[in-house]
Amino acid sequence: MRVFLLALLFSLSSFTSVSMWDEDEILNEVEFARLNEHVNEIKSFTASNHKYSNKIAFLVDMKIKSGRNRFFVYDLENNQILDQGLVAHGKGSETGIKGDILQFSNSPESNCTSLGRYSVEKPYKGVFGKAFRLAGLDETNNNAMKRAIVLHSYKEVPSDEKEYYIINSHGCPMVNQEFLNRLSKYIESSNSKILLSVYY
Repeated sequence: MRVFLLALLFSLSSFTSVSMWDEDEILNEVEFARLNEHVNEIKSFTASNHKYSNKIAFLVDMKIKSGRNRFFVYDLENNQILDQGLVAHGKGSETGIKGDILQFSNSPESNCTSLGRYSVEKPYKGVFGKAFRLAGLDETNNNAMKRAIVLHSYKEVPSDEKEYYIINSHGCPMVNQEFLNRLSKYIESSNSKILLSVYY
């Protein structure tokens, strides 16, 4: 009977696509405070801008080192992290103090990450395969379309956390293919546009 119950539990878990994470296990107190601050900003923004999802949001904490999970899928209704993954920052954001102190720019050709809120737009097929255009909603990132800043995957981005820094992008939030596949499900099943908040 015990074996049967274990088998049943395993079979049910294999159909579950949503993973819920305890924030205390993956974020320290300061990181959690930063996350909460930006979650509250998103909630306030979506309350008066109904074309954006008030259910799901994406958040990227650029103060977290690139070898750690710092891209979070957040459930705005139940206040919990649903998923997390690695994400690269732009090589222009490096300051010579590898990955520890970053700089940011909205300028074309800077190869920098831009901070701010983005609207995740429709997918297209580009040089990296499926990708999602990002429309910058703030003065700090309103050149995103002009700069071709998109959410895309790249084979050199690891699936699991590392002790070292991961590869840099040309300014795009770049993830591994497995994580992009999971993000795609959230984006394409949403009835409204999902916000991506990149902060530091």
